[in-house]
Amino acid sequence: MSETLPLDDAAALTRYIEARFHARHREQLPGLAALAERVEDVHFGDETVPEGLSALLRQMIGALEVHMKKEELILFPAIRRGGGPGIAAPIAVMRADHDDHDREVAEIRRLTGNLALPDGACRTWTALYAGLGTFLEDLTEHIRLENDVLFPPFETEAARA
Repeated sequence: MSETLPLDDAAALTRYIEARFHARHREQLPGLAALAERVEDVHFGDETVPEGLSALLRQMIGALEVHMKKEELILFPAIRRGGGPGIAAPIAVMRADHDDHDREVAEIRRLTGNLALPDGACRTWTALYAGLGTFLEDLTEHIRLENDVLFPPFETEAARA
């Protein structure tokens, strides 16, 4: 990543996460779900088709949207105000959501054979797996930044209170 991350400024980091990851996930997922649906339809019956992937991605669109809205409307504004009493509860909810997202990522990897294209994969299938690779990298980094960088100082503060 060539950009400088505001790792020591929690308010700036929340804005970075919204601009870099929230906006990107909102762009990525609908197109990936459509590609997955197309691959599943066109290659129906092929044993290597990632059957159920489009449904999983559509479910993730909803789950991630709810998660990101909770961050944008509740947790991130609290962090920008400096935290304070009660911040541990929404952080715990976000961590639980992240665990759910990790399970969804594992299911994507299972359905796609860890993004391994079958021999002779069409352009749509190739584009799907390339896009999924980028999405999974983005989501993993998004979760890592929140779990390992953004949340711990506020959890420590809440534990002391």
